[in-house]
Amino acid sequence: MSSIKEIDAQRKRLDALFDKATDLSGDPELLAHWAKYLCVLVCGFLENSVELCLSDYCQKRSDECINNFISSELRSFQNPKMAKILELFGTFSKTWEEDMRNSSDGRISDAVNSIVANRHMIAHGGRSQISMSAVKNYYADIVRAVELMQKICGTS
Repeated sequence: MSSIKEIDAQRKRLDALFDKATDLSGDPELLAHWAKYLCVLVCGFLENSVELCLSDYCQKRSDECINNFISSELRSFQNPKMAKILELFGTFSKTWEEDMRNSSDGRISDAVNSIVANRHMIAHGGRSQISMSAVKNYYADIVRAVELMQKICGTS
């Protein structure tokens, strides 16, 4: 499956889960659990999208050995805080890093960092107070970040 199709498929699954969560508004405790679950999935979507965008770029432009190496390295990319994403894009191109920095400053960067921080708290048994409203807002901004990555990598 191409990277754009995989990213779109993951996004559609998340959209469907967010739609299901709206049916749970009568049960605040269950909604709080869903917010945590969706936070983890949104963070995974971001991680996967970074890997898929950059792997797709390399697959189209490099020989098999280089592509295999880069794809292998990208599989270990985790905890996609904005600084790490910028640094990773900068290893490909300083222009890409600058484009990402300029286009993601503010809300997008805050959403990326918040979703990762909350995922860490959730995954390690901490007390995340993330709400469904916050997860929805972060998700919308993360979708914009993914679209920006796709544009920069030429995979959109």
